[in-house]
Amino acid sequence: MNFESYRKYGSRAPFILLVLMSLFACSVVEKKEQDSAPTRPIDWSQVKPITPKKEPKSKYGNPKSYEEAGLTYRVLDSAENFKQEGVASWYGTKFHGRRTSSGEAYDMLQLTAAHKTLPIPCYVRVKNKDNGRELIVRVNDRGPFVKSRIIDLSYAAAHQLGMAHKGTANVAIEIISFASTEKVRQQYSGNSTAAAQSARKRFVQVGAYSKKLSAQKLAKVLDREIDLPVSVSTINRGKSKLYRVRIGPIDSLAIAEELAETLSIDELGKPSIVYQD
Repeated sequence: MNFESYRKYGSRAPFILLVLMSLFACSVVEKKEQDSAPTRPIDWSQVKPITPKKEPKSKYGNPKSYEEAGLTYRVLDSAENFKQEGVASWYGTKFHGRRTSSGEAYDMLQLTAAHKTLPIPCYVRVKNKDNGRELIVRVNDRGPFVKSRIIDLSYAAAHQLGMAHKGTANVAIEIISFASTEKVRQQYSGNSTAAAQSARKRFVQVGAYSKKLSAQKLAKVLDREIDLPVSVSTINRGKSKLYRVRIGPIDSLAIAEELAETLSIDELGKPSIVYQD
C-alpha cells in the first residue's frame, strides 16, 4: 500500500479490522454448524409415498461432468438398468429450504435423495440391507461427497428406512425404469397384437366405487400421472353397480407388483392385481 492509500484508509483501519474479525467469526460459526433431525413434532401421515412418473431432465444439475473437492464426476446420460450397493447417509435441518442441484428447494420431509452421477430427476428403489425395509425416492440433488457413501437421503426417507437414528445404512439402490411401461403402451395401441392380447389379462385395480363420478375423478388423476392406460369398468353387484378403476393391461407381473406397492396409500387402500374375466 502506498502512502496516499494509507492516508485514505489508515484512519479507518480499526473499523476494517473489526469487520474482518466479524467475518472471520461468522465463517468459524458456519463451519461448526451441524446437520440434525427436526426438533419439532412431525406428522408422518403427511409424508406421502412417491409415485414415479416420466419427467424431462432438469435444466440444472445435469452437466456432462463437474468437479467437487478436486474430483471429477461424470453424469450419466441414461440410468437404464442402473444398480449400486454401498452406504447411505441422510441430510436434514442444515440444508432444509436451500436450493438443490435441480433448482428445487430441499424439503427434508419429502422422499428425495442426492446422488453423484444419476440424471436429475429420476426415481430409485432403496433397500436397507440391514433391516430389509425399502422405499422409492426421487433423486433431485447431488452428493454425498464422502468416501464410500453412494446416496444421501432426505430425513423423511432415512426415517422410513429405519436408519435416521444410526445415521448410515448399507443399502442397495435400483433405478425405476419406464422403458418397459412404454412397451406396454405400444402393445396396447396395437403395435404388437399378439403380445397385447396376452397383456390384457393383467391389471392393477386401484379402487372400486359405488359412485361413477368418484371413479372418474381418480382415473383422471392416475391417467395424468402414470404412463400406462387407465380405465373405468362397470360390474353389477345385485341391484347396484360398482365402478372399478384399473391400470393396464400390463404384460409384466413385476411391473404390476411394483405399481401396486407404489400406489398403496391410506386414501386408496391396497391396490390388487386382477385378471380380466
